[in-house]
Amino acid sequence: MTQRITIDPITRLEGHGKIEIFLDDQGEVANTYFQVPELRGFEVFCLGRPAEEMPRLTNRICGVCPEAHHMAASKALDDLYKVEVPSAGKKLRELFYMAFYVTDHTTHFYALGGPDFVVGPSAPKGQRNILGVVGAVGVEAGMKVINTRKRNHEIIKMIGGRPIHPVAGLPGGMAKAINEEERQFIEQAARENVDFALWSLEIFNQIVLQNSDYVDLIVSDGYTQKTYYMGLVDENNHVNFYDGMVRVVDPEGVEFCKYAPQDYMNHIAEHVEPYSYLKYPYLKNVGWKGFVDGKDSGMYAATPLSRLNAADGMATPKAQEAYEKFYATLGGKPVHHTLATHWARLIELLYAAEHMLELATDPEITSPVVRAIPTETPTVGIGVVEAPRGTLTHHFETDENGILTKVNLVVGTTNNNAPITLSIKKAAAAVIHEGKVDDGILNMVEMAFRSYDPCLSCATHSLPGQMPLEVIVRDSDGNVVDQRSQYID
Repeated sequence: MTQRITIDPITRLEGHGKIEIFLDDQGEVANTYFQVPELRGFEVFCLGRPAEEMPRLTNRICGVCPEAHHMAASKALDDLYKVEVPSAGKKLRELFYMAFYVTDHTTHFYALGGPDFVVGPSAPKGQRNILGVVGAVGVEAGMKVINTRKRNHEIIKMIGGRPIHPVAGLPGGMAKAINEEERQFIEQAARENVDFALWSLEIFNQIVLQNSDYVDLIVSDGYTQKTYYMGLVDENNHVNFYDGMVRVVDPEGVEFCKYAPQDYMNHIAEHVEPYSYLKYPYLKNVGWKGFVDGKDSGMYAATPLSRLNAADGMATPKAQEAYEKFYATLGGKPVHHTLATHWARLIELLYAAEHMLELATDPEITSPVVRAIPTETPTVGIGVVEAPRGTLTHHFETDENGILTKVNLVVGTTNNNAPITLSIKKAAAAVIHEGKVDDGILNMVEMAFRSYDPCLSCATHSLPGQMPLEVIVRDSDGNVVDQRSQYID
């Protein structure tokens, strides 16, 4: 008789979801399903609105990474109105974005992903959180994390106008410049960010890399899969979060394609499954082959690990050193170990901090010329940035008055929906045998998706039509007292 195991809710992510695991008669994993019950309808309810509202509307999708949506929408408006952002405006946007990256990667490592390593994957679940991390590494370390987020959120507010849901991005640039006093504050914060990133890498080295059990877990087959990898790169094929070309390499690390953001529809298509609101992007020129990896599968990943795999290096010196150590330690490029994404995320944290310091000390950064006023009639605009969770695409189309007639968002986590599904199945098959499960084993299944830092608040949308819906009402003890559903087979 088939046994069903449900992890509901899955934890330490942005949004809501559950994992269904089905075992065969021998208690081995027969299949798994990654289900997301929430739906966000931004692509529909933005229609009919003025396009220039999009940087302020789409950043309401999520309170975790509104800065990413704000920048992608602003860049889409630049393209829509065919306006070139002044050099100082572009640098100011990047400065803002680097501060965001520092806060976001810090949050995931210390609060979401890190507890699995710092306190252990099988530790009591009450300890697998930020408080458990602080208990393991010390209160002083916890204060470093809090202060890093605090100073960078002050910078986000300073440049973006608000600490969350920023408002400064406009077609053609930014709403305001920064003065010298603000620049000095940002420079000091950036220097502290570099020190914090180096300290975080050392913590990873001490706690994870010097623990043979953790290293064995990282390189184990249950957390390894070979997919294509995607990421934005600059003219030197170095990692870039704000601008550049989208580069995709195959599972052997060979460049498969490299395209301008405006050409994304020539390369990316989306598959749907009846049991989830998620869409599953894949490489159009390879094709959808199901939830399988390998060179013949069109599945690709877009994560910190993917960005490092898709690039030829980092654009700042200390991050480049860390990049080289990463591949030397793990056997060369590309790296296919999903759990290594946590290490890649810290290398990106260092890059963001270093690049933030470069921008804060650029003589042009306090220039008042941060915006060019659009004059062209709007038609179609596409903007792409690297959200911490993956390549983020905003695609807007309008009438001649700039009123939106089409909106398409391919958000960071959406790129990873297919590899997340495969990762969960491989991890479950590796750790569940003879039907034996406990909380620690189930957490090791969750670790597979947690590496991707999924943000399911904005990664869920459905094709037009009937909306599958299931509502389960439980009492205070967790017992099901009522269950209703529609359009679910």
